[in-house]
Amino acid sequence: MTIDPRIATAINGENGEAEKAGTRSCLMNRRSFLLSGGIATTVVMVGIPGLVQSQTPAVVATYPRKFITKLSSLEVDEPFDFEYPDEGLYAESILVKLGKEAGGGLGPDKDVVAFNYTCTHQGGPLQGTYQAADKALGPCPLHLTTFDLTRHGIFISGQAYQSLPQVLLELEGDDIYAVGMFGLIYGRFDNLQG
Repeated sequence: MTIDPRIATAINGENGEAEKAGTRSCLMNRRSFLLSGGIATTVVMVGIPGLVQSQTPAVVATYPRKFITKLSSLEVDEPFDFEYPDEGLYAESILVKLGKEAGGGLGPDKDVVAFNYTCTHQGGPLQGTYQAADKALGPCPLHLTTFDLTRHGIFISGQAYQSLPQVLLELEGDDIYAVGMFGLIYGRFDNLQG
């Protein structure tokens, strides 16, 4: 097999000096590679002293604070429907007093929770699917996903791979307010731009 003379020249140099010197096998050994890689990583991670650092401000989402209902008006296992964070597409939500302590629960028994009503798999409607015996929402009419409301809306079974977005709640006296979302609402790239 013959090597193209242009490739041989690129490897060995114009007059074959690399081949004569015995240095053509590799231009960098393992130790040099690791040392230069470590230096490059340090420069990227730590920065160069005296170099002006670019600062990117954090983007903070400001959710509206919305009155939902009174804690004293809730009955165990009787869902209360509302819309949050706006009245746009996929904003329908459920507030329910579970009668059992739940993740993110509000009230003296930590059993009042709220979740978005839209399945995270393909946007199936979950209205009317609350199961009091299991403290679950579902199954979704599209692909039968069911969500556990006592464990931050984690899916129990079905096709979804994300938990239901949980509405963050605040209690002020007897008044329950929605103040934010934990998780992305299906069909939105931003919860506040429906």
